[in-house]
Amino acid sequence: MERIPVYKPYITEREKDYVNQCLDSTWISSKGEFIEKFQFAFSKYIGVKYSAAVSNGTVALHLALLALGIGKDDEVIVPTLTYIASVNAITYTGAKPIFVDSLSDTWQMDPNDINRKITSKTKAILAVHLYGHPCDMDSLLTITKENSLYLIEDCSEAIGSKYKNKYVGSFGDIATFSFFGNKTITTGEGGMVVTNDLTLIEKVIHLKGQGLSKHREYWHDIVGYNYRMTNICAAIGLAQLEKISEIINRKRFVVDNYKKFLDDKFVIIHPEIGSVFHSYWMVSILVSDNNTRDKLRVLLNNSGVETRPFFYPVHTMPIYSHLYNSNPIAEDLSCRGINLPSYPELSIEQIEFISTIINKYFKSM
Repeated sequence: MERIPVYKPYITEREKDYVNQCLDSTWISSKGEFIEKFQFAFSKYIGVKYSAAVSNGTVALHLALLALGIGKDDEVIVPTLTYIASVNAITYTGAKPIFVDSLSDTWQMDPNDINRKITSKTKAILAVHLYGHPCDMDSLLTITKENSLYLIEDCSEAIGSKYKNKYVGSFGDIATFSFFGNKTITTGEGGMVVTNDLTLIEKVIHLKGQGLSKHREYWHDIVGYNYRMTNICAAIGLAQLEKISEIINRKRFVVDNYKKFLDDKFVIIHPEIGSVFHSYWMVSILVSDNNTRDKLRVLLNNSGVETRPFFYPVHTMPIYSHLYNSNPIAEDLSCRGINLPSYPELSIEQIEFISTIINKYFKSM
C-alpha cells in the first residue's frame, strides 16, 4: 500500500476550469470576477451579510482584531489549545492574549475559565472551533453580552460545522476562516473575514488593500496592509465551495468508518457533543498517555501512515512563557492526541488498514 498522508485536498476538474478562465482573462492578481463571486457565495453559505477574501487565515484574524479596534493595553481571551496563529494575531495588535483551559469532553474553550479570566482590560473573546467541533456558543454569547465584550470566531478548522443548526462564523461580531491546503476547502493559501456589520467589513476592506481611499484613486489615508486574495485563489475557492457538501459528507463517511473499525476500549474519537454538527476537519483521537501516543505514531509512520500530534498549548511555548498559567486539561489533551489521515478520498480499505495497526498495537501491550 502506498504511503497514506494525513491530508490532501479534494481537487477535481472544476478547479482547473475556473483557473484556466482566470488565465485566459489575464485577471490573475487581486482583481477579477472570481473574487466577488467567491465572497458572495461564501456569505450565502455561512448565512452572513458580508465577506472579504484575504491572503490567508492568519491575516484574516489580524484584520478582524484591527477592525474591532483592539490594540495596546487590551486583553483578548483565547484558548491555549489552538494553533499558534490564533494567539500571534492578538500579539500583532499589541494586545495581550489571556489563555484559558479546555473542556474535557468537547475539547473547546471552557466558559467557566473565561469568566475567571475577565478583567477590566478584557476587550474580546476569540473562540476557536478546534478540529471542527463548535464551541459552546450559548455560553460565549451570554458572557460577551453580560460583560460588553466582542466575540470573534476563528473558524479555520470548522467550515461547515453547526451549532444548533446554525453555521459557525455567524454568531460573533466578526469571524475568520482559513483555506490553507489542508483545510476542508482550500484556495492553496487564503482566508475570509465575515460579519453582519457593514462598518466592520468596510474597515477590513480598507485595511487589507493598503489603506486605499474609497473615493480617491491612489490616495492612502491610513497605514494598511497587502492582505488581498488573488483571483486565481478565489477561482479555486469557488470551485471548492460549490462541492462543500460532498466534501463534508465524504469526511463524515471517513470518521464513521474509523468508529466502525477502531476499538473504543483503546482510543477515544473526538465526540460530537450537544446540538452540533461536527465537520471533522481532522479525525482526532485520544490515547491513554504521552508515551503511548508517541510510540503509536512511530509505528504508524513505519507502516506508511502519516499522523500529526495535537497542538502544543500555546502558554507552554517559549515566546509566551511569560504568560504561563496552568491549564491542566489542555495540557493533558495535547500530550495524548493524534490526528489520523482524514482526507475525503481516503478509502475504506485504508481506514481499516490504519485501524488494524492501532488495534494490534494496543492488544500487544
